[in-house]
Amino acid sequence: MLDSTLHALADSTRRSILLRLGEKEHSVNEIAEPYEMSLAAVSKHLKVLENANLIKKEKVGRSYSCRMNYEPLQEVQELINEYRAFWEARLDELDHFITQTKKD
Repeated sequence: MLDSTLHALADSTRRSILLRLGEKEHSVNEIAEPYEMSLAAVSKHLKVLENANLIKKEKVGRSYSCRMNYEPLQEVQELINEYRAFWEARLDELDHFITQTKKD
């Protein structure tokens, strides 16, 4: 699931859509409004987000409403935290090495 989440987040249009859905629920037409692309192209982006479980789509009358799902971002946050801890440890080791080298 992490791969599909990262793939979905790799595109700036999809990140922009997620930011808007983080503010409030929108219909597919409302999501498409600010983008200079066809409704079909926006729908493809929404399908990628839906497959990554980053959005939930619900049929409301004759249209679809979309809302943000934050759960997959937890796994991304865990990965980022692991990398942060790794690099902080490496930088601490480098700092210690430099400090020791200066003393000698």
